[in-house]
Amino acid sequence: MQERLEGVGDEDVRHALEAWRIGPAVSLEYSPVGFGDYHWTATAPMAEAAPEAVPAGRKWFVTVADLGSKGYLGDGPEAAYRGLRRAMDAAAHLCEHSGLDFVVAPLRAATGGETVRRLGTRHAISVLRFVPGTPGRYGRPLTPSARHRVIDLLARLHQAEPPASLTVAPSALPHRVDLEQALDDTQDDRAAAWRGGPFGEPTRALLSAHAGALRGRLAELDRLTGKLDGRRHVVTHGEPHPGNVLTLGDRSLLIDWDTVGLAPPERDLWHVAEDQADLDRYAEATGHRPDPSVLAGYRLRWALDDVAAFAVRFRAPHDGGADSEQAWAGLRGTVAWLVSTLA
Repeated sequence: MQERLEGVGDEDVRHALEAWRIGPAVSLEYSPVGFGDYHWTATAPMAEAAPEAVPAGRKWFVTVADLGSKGYLGDGPEAAYRGLRRAMDAAAHLCEHSGLDFVVAPLRAATGGETVRRLGTRHAISVLRFVPGTPGRYGRPLTPSARHRVIDLLARLHQAEPPASLTVAPSALPHRVDLEQALDDTQDDRAAAWRGGPFGEPTRALLSAHAGALRGRLAELDRLTGKLDGRRHVVTHGEPHPGNVLTLGDRSLLIDWDTVGLAPPERDLWHVAEDQADLDRYAEATGHRPDPSVLAGYRLRWALDDVAAFAVRFRAPHDGGADSEQAWAGLRGTVAWLVSTLA
């Protein structure tokens, strides 16, 4: 996120890091990267020389999650925290016991061994080793060689033994009811204006103009989701798009594992595969030939999930900062795609 998290400061993060035995002298730098979670880089002081202390200059990547915005993990902060714990435990298991060295998993706390800990009532913190790689960017295609590497990684992931903590990834939209209510609202002349912030009324106007098309895409999603019945489930990352790919020399690593879950392989593959050759490469490695209709279903689900999440954001109180600007651009672009690809 470009803007810092309200209610959680550097001292809160520094105090929480003590559970990982990262000392109070650590320096913290806010990292305005990604969208959804909040990140810091923590660095041990160069002068640190105490016995059994962490090496001087060692770095960690710290993530603070807003549990109130993770409806895909559970309804409400407490359920979302339990879902986040299950996901982070699964990622750690894949890294520690499955030989998947491309999984950038959270470190376990020194006191208790947790992969994630509460930070107040609404937030949770996790700590990862700092990897000095080159991050990709969401929406910017991977090179063919990088794409092939990620497909090969997914083939390995999909053949891994599922960790005990892993659950089935839900196929339903987390905010579907909210999206349908928002669409109803845009067609009701008696409904109150969306005045929670500068993007409220523009969002209402955008959804109103395309309400019929969006309802049509929801019906299409229902038809495609029906094709998931009886499908073989494997361990999936959930979001292996370029923004979650870290390049380290000639290697690719996968980050951001809070969406890990059991699902058909197509849940991952639609993010990466660009042509039939990519799908053939995956099929040769795993013996599973991806189903085009299931790929299309997951692609559609992703887009509608974004629209629903942005609609929730802009119906509620919000500001006009950089994160809201990014969300507004994402909403407009996603609605345009949904309308242009309507059959």
